[in-house]
Amino acid sequence: MPRILSTHTLHPRASAMLVGAGELVVASALDPETLTAEAKNADVIIVRAPLPPALFENATKLRAAVRHGAGLDMVPMEAAAAAGVLVANVPAVNARSVAEYVMFAALALLRRFRSVDRDLRAKGWNAGRDHASHASELAGKTIGIIGFGAIGQAVGHIAAHGFGLNVVATARSMQPAPDRIGFLSIDALVEQSDIIVLCCPLTPETRGLINRERVARMKPDALLINISRGPVIDDDALIEALRKDRIGGAALDVFATQPLPANHPYLGFDNVIVTPHMAGITEQSMMRMGVGAAGETLLVLANRLPVNLRNPDVVEHYRRRFPADT
Repeated sequence: MPRILSTHTLHPRASAMLVGAGELVVASALDPETLTAEAKNADVIIVRAPLPPALFENATKLRAAVRHGAGLDMVPMEAAAAAGVLVANVPAVNARSVAEYVMFAALALLRRFRSVDRDLRAKGWNAGRDHASHASELAGKTIGIIGFGAIGQAVGHIAAHGFGLNVVATARSMQPAPDRIGFLSIDALVEQSDIIVLCCPLTPETRGLINRERVARMKPDALLINISRGPVIDDDALIEALRKDRIGGAALDVFATQPLPANHPYLGFDNVIVTPHMAGITEQSMMRMGVGAAGETLLVLANRLPVNLRNPDVVEHYRRRFPADT
């Protein structure tokens, strides 16, 4: 029976889809050595944690790595391609969850929720209420979206049609903009936006995209929300700006080092919301991602190429390894 290794427990609906199709095993730990050892006899691996390149060298039966989500930075693509392993993902299934998080974070920052909640609990009603006179509304502000894929488009739609925000965006492909959304260069977007949302993938071009120069271009009360990947931001530059009150605040769901160290400077700012890489995780999105990943896995096990294939250059290599597949 084929062996399906998942780095994490799947949603019950996803697990049920795989019953009878193969032996579903959840990794006992997520360190590179354990993953490499436990993937050795796997036919498919479902990915929610970073995979080491050595895994692909040792897993001679492995046909596919199926991402439980959209981002592919957890899969070492060169190692997968060299091994003839297909890589697939399930894009857009958590876009709504992430977009709702963005609006929650923007509202919490503008309404000073952390300070209100802390002072209300520690100092009483009036101390919490005093923060309200410095709060602000969303309506009429400009939100700038960096990266206009499924998540960026979902953020733009909710912002424009739900909250009355002016929406601008920048993307690698400046396709015709949807209704009520305009495209700008990244520097113009950074200068003009009250709220800047990072929705881009982590690539060599986006690593350090929000650097000291671009932080300096931001409005003095601008908010920065990162739901992409931690290294897109130059942490030293952002921390310096926060310490000098050069920007209004930030909401950060992803970090260069995860888990975030307990003594990290970000944890010391009242105007910074820190969450543990959870923007895309809800009961509903976990079901959609799990079912999507299970569906891609079933295609592989049925000797079919997965729908959301992300390394088509390796298909011929794959077919030589597994000649029975079509």
